[in-house]
Amino acid sequence: MKKAHSFHIPVMGIGFTIDSPLKVAQYGIDSVISLVDDILIEKLRKMYSEKFEIPYSEITDKVDDFRAKRITSYLNLIHDTVEKKFEALKNITLEKSDDMKAYINMLPSNSSIKAEFKKLTETGFNVSEIKNWAAKNLTKGSIDVNIMTKVDKDNYIKDQQLPSEYNDAHAALRGFANSKLNASVVLSAGMNPRLYAYMSQFDDFYPTQTGAFNKKIILKVSDYRSALIQGKFLAKKGLWVSEYRIESGLNCGGHAFATDGYLLGPVLAEFKEKREELRASIESVLNQELENQGRVISETPLKIEISAQGGVGTHEEHEFLMDTYELDSIGWGTPFLLVPEATTVDKKTLNQLVAAKEDDLYLSDISPLGIPFNSLRGNTKDLEKEVLIKKGRPGSACPKKFVSLNKEFKEKGICVASREYQYLKIKELENEGLPEREFQNKYNKIIEKSCTCVGLGTSALLAYNLDTKTEGEGVSICPGPNMAYYSKIMSLKNMTDHIYARDNMVSRTDRPNLFIKELYIYIDYLKNKLEEVNTELTKKEEKYFLTFTRNMNEGVAYYKSLFSELKNTFNDIKEEVLNELDKGEKTLRLIALEIENLSVKNQNVKVLA
Repeated sequence: MKKAHSFHIPVMGIGFTIDSPLKVAQYGIDSVISLVDDILIEKLRKMYSEKFEIPYSEITDKVDDFRAKRITSYLNLIHDTVEKKFEALKNITLEKSDDMKAYINMLPSNSSIKAEFKKLTETGFNVSEIKNWAAKNLTKGSIDVNIMTKVDKDNYIKDQQLPSEYNDAHAALRGFANSKLNASVVLSAGMNPRLYAYMSQFDDFYPTQTGAFNKKIILKVSDYRSALIQGKFLAKKGLWVSEYRIESGLNCGGHAFATDGYLLGPVLAEFKEKREELRASIESVLNQELENQGRVISETPLKIEISAQGGVGTHEEHEFLMDTYELDSIGWGTPFLLVPEATTVDKKTLNQLVAAKEDDLYLSDISPLGIPFNSLRGNTKDLEKEVLIKKGRPGSACPKKFVSLNKEFKEKGICVASREYQYLKIKELENEGLPEREFQNKYNKIIEKSCTCVGLGTSALLAYNLDTKTEGEGVSICPGPNMAYYSKIMSLKNMTDHIYARDNMVSRTDRPNLFIKELYIYIDYLKNKLEEVNTELTKKEEKYFLTFTRNMNEGVAYYKSLFSELKNTFNDIKEEVLNELDKGEKTLRLIALEIENLSVKNQNVKVLA
């Protein structure tokens, strides 16, 4: 059955979409739950069990395979509760029709379901007829889950390391696989071959004879090459990727996986051009593996969907991406942080987001994963971190240890944001006898890391007045740059009306086009990388910078051609966009000269040496 909406709500942080399906799935809206924090998940399961009068038995960390069991139990609760809400919505009476009307009103204006409902109710409200129609035509939103594949910490009982299937990502996957959900797992943050191999143990991920799946795989990627490599790798295990979810490398929330200067537009164009080639080439690998395994092969060609997310902010951008690149869905993340009916953000953080301007939103180095991370200045987790630094005790107590992945000092692994790691690293640094300036730079890099695996979940605890004794009250928040253009708390209807051009939630008139915004974020990123190089440029760095600028120049040329040929879209900003592209092109030329000068300097130094 066709999806009700042309947008989805991506995973945001650890806790911001932790219960989003309970809020939006009955209205046909897809959303994604993070499976990082089973401790938070268990707390919410207890809360919702009490709220909905469901029997609850605590799954303590003394229970065998507790992480997977907590996740399965929570996902089953979400599944059952959404099912009840959706059935209640369809099983309407004259007195209780508000939810059904809300569902219909939020649909796209051109929705055939909306037109049918209007026709059905033109001459009155025949409850029996509407019930029959709703049962056949209304669909609930998908309850999808996200696993960051690299957040796959080894686990131990005392000093005995457990088998790899008890690793964090493996256990999360098992928790999802054993749940009642007929939904998708979104794999993000790069390849994890061992995890991918483990997925092949679960029958739900394999196709039926008709090409259906009980559990689907969505792969989050930032370029075509990554999709092809990972898609084929999974196919060699007998696993099919049902959707490739393309995210802007930098114009997004959360972790930012910068490409080598590949901009979103050209990436989407490549997917459009090679979509069938991607599908067919991976399907042939898959079918061969299914035959080798003696499994069922689908009688019909398997389908793939292509979606995109990162920086989309207007209906015109939404429709342009859908039509131009023949996409199946668009991810709207950051603006939904301001929609309490869809996401879970505590009041204080919500107010900070409302007030945030461009300078408050920045690409930070706070993530313990060592990946650039979009953050909000003045978030309470960073303030908490600063207090500890001033006390001379930098680092977190590390109560949850989900990213205890660094093995420099301990085989079990330590988180680089922890007090233990930072103490040991600073001691090591003090013994190097470095000049003051170099020491300070390295010291600052050590203490910059923040305890995000706690901070990104605490907001949900605060929002629901749950105990934060273990976590503290510091909140990390990870909006994308797009947050600067939204300045009020919105209802779910406000937001869907905005997406479908029935209302406008962006009060500012200076919001740049999403392609231009991304271009300049990439230019700033490139400039910062060059500053880090200082006066020396290795051959490897030179190659990286030249590749980066070449890809960006190709992206700008693509946009110039695209916008020059547009007839009925972006008419009011077309000239401004072309001017910004010209400016971007000039900036890239200056950067290319700087790279050349650094390279020449480096060669001269070598000759003199």
